[in-house]
Amino acid sequence: MTSAGASSASSLSAVEAARIAVSTLLDAGVRQVVVSPGSRSAPMAYALAEAESAGRVELLVRIDERSAGFTALGLALSTGAPVAVLTTSGTAVGNLLPAVMEANHAAVPLVVLSADRPEELRGTGANQTTVQLDLFGEHVRFAVDVPAGSDPQRAVETALSAATGAFEDTPPGPVQLNLAFRDPLVPAEGDALPAAAARGVYRAARNPLALDFPAAPPVLPERRTVVLAGHDAGPVAEAFARAHSLPLLAEPSSNARFGPNAVGPYRLLIDHFGADSAQPIERVVLFGRPTLSRPVSALLARADVPSALYQPVPVAWYEPGRRTELPLESLADLAEFAGRGSAAWLDAWLMAGAAAQRAVDLVLAASPAATGPSVGAEVWKHSRGQLVLGSSNGIRDVDLAGAPPAEPQATMFANRGLAGIDGTTSTATGIALGGRQETTVLMGDVTFLHDAGGLLLGAGEAEPLLRIVVLNDAGGAIFGLLEHGAVAAAGRYGNAVERLFATPQGVDLAALAAAYSVAHRLVGTTAELADALSGPVEGRSIIEVRTDRHSLGKLHRAIRAAVEAAVEGVPQA
Repeated sequence: MTSAGASSASSLSAVEAARIAVSTLLDAGVRQVVVSPGSRSAPMAYALAEAESAGRVELLVRIDERSAGFTALGLALSTGAPVAVLTTSGTAVGNLLPAVMEANHAAVPLVVLSADRPEELRGTGANQTTVQLDLFGEHVRFAVDVPAGSDPQRAVETALSAATGAFEDTPPGPVQLNLAFRDPLVPAEGDALPAAAARGVYRAARNPLALDFPAAPPVLPERRTVVLAGHDAGPVAEAFARAHSLPLLAEPSSNARFGPNAVGPYRLLIDHFGADSAQPIERVVLFGRPTLSRPVSALLARADVPSALYQPVPVAWYEPGRRTELPLESLADLAEFAGRGSAAWLDAWLMAGAAAQRAVDLVLAASPAATGPSVGAEVWKHSRGQLVLGSSNGIRDVDLAGAPPAEPQATMFANRGLAGIDGTTSTATGIALGGRQETTVLMGDVTFLHDAGGLLLGAGEAEPLLRIVVLNDAGGAIFGLLEHGAVAAAGRYGNAVERLFATPQGVDLAALAAAYSVAHRLVGTTAELADALSGPVEGRSIIEVRTDRHSLGKLHRAIRAAVEAAVEGVPQA
């Protein structure tokens, strides 16, 4: 995007320039940096080592840049502060792209420090040299090339302002500082680490939070409005629903799925309150980003149901004018739009929700064998501290079967910016280390295997309090619940769906865990899982839950039928 600093005739050595860059980063609020080893990035590594010895920064080292990127992403998610990741030149930078893409759409302040060759070596075929500036395209808020020998202070300050959302109408997000260094890449003779100083423990973790709003004024009209809480909606959604006596339909990663108005299996009830029902939904108020449910997407797409989006600050997950909801910046305007719910409207939803929750629980209790929904329900029930939900079926299982508690029990995280399965273990590791509290992560076996390298911690690296629950159904079960399941059942494409979508696997997860010195426990029933989850989180451990994905479609049909039967007798008026 831009080039900063003077020409190569500038007098700063590589390490001197790196020290200025590090000092400016720390002055701007960076307290954690994830470092991947490399030679061209050595000046930054030495400067960071000096700052760490002085007690000013915490360093984490990861040999895999993709894992480093997602670890930094997790740190930023849990602390809310900008976190930097340092790589050498060449393909090392490209490995950060998935994490940068997620950070873009999730508005996470991820600072990419990419080391580069000086200008005179670019385009010459010099080793590990390519075009690195603008490598991330529109996925970064700001990218700058800092020439070798120049003062990087202004570039770093601008980048941190962009990363943290200091520019008007621009949400926080990732930035790239492409730092060119010229030999020598090592400190001068006589330089040494400063005397070790005690480092204050940096912790700005988000904890479970509930808010209280005054009750909606009686002058507001009664309306059959529902409150949808999508990803990262926050507790404001729960407080708004409660204050306005409206049903709350909250995704697990909303951090709003709790309280007296929350409805658990809401996605199975939307049609129950459809246009032909006794009490049809009239309006929708949306907090956060909805990502999980086709019934929710269909509801928001209805032209006869006006919807509004609470948007007090710029967001990164959609382009202005591309969604149909009316964006509203203030809660007062939102209140005027939503109105307040009648006792009959809220009671109808709560009674239907209670009946549906009992129906789901009874279907799951009918079989002792663990299933996706029963695993989701147990993980949701037992998690404290922080809970990370992987993409694919895991988060949807929690959305279906996780009963909303009266008060928030854990702070929720999920990579829903682009909902990729990559980097989940590394993200959870960063979240656990950043929050400095016990953390549970739920994921499928394909997700787990995709980031198996995220289990690698080098000697002396901090070990998180991380419990990894792997729902192992030997492949990708989610595709069987989509249209591809019908294609597979018809048999017209032979084994293509199983091979190309389900990607069956038979990896020995216990052996994999042992290779990384991570404790492993295998369970097969819901009761065994509940027992495994009841103990404290100590260091890292893997709970492998063996399930059968081939019967999952039948289970979901049984749940839907049971819910429909249960709510049939619940009066709406």
